[in-house]
Amino acid sequence: MGKFLVKQTKSGFKFDLKAGNGETIATSEIYTTEAACLNGVESVRKNAPIANLEDQTVEGFETATHPKFEMYTDKAGEFRFRLKARNGEIIAVSEGYKAKASCQNGVESVRKNVADAPVVKEEA
Repeated sequence: MGKFLVKQTKSGFKFDLKAGNGETIATSEIYTTEAACLNGVESVRKNAPIANLEDQTVEGFETATHPKFEMYTDKAGEFRFRLKARNGEIIAVSEGYKAKASCQNGVESVRKNVADAPVVKEEA
């Protein structure tokens, strides 16, 4: 089972969604307060299971409605995804994947892992 790891950084708070094997599958932006960060966790919980998938790696891709996962290629040619909430805000992003299939697996892993993932606070 996955978990949300909330940690304090120099400039605020962020969370990592970890898979059962300990791998990070998605990361948040930096939030100014812990409460805002926990709201971000709830937003991912609420949006990820129902989010559409917009594959921006194909030409002439169809635009999906929010909430959605956007799959795209970065400057290094790696595949990444970002999860956007209903309001269009980015609430989680992935690392770079060499293969598109791995990126798609990452999206599915987020969908599966968020529902009952506990929130764990990392002590500084």
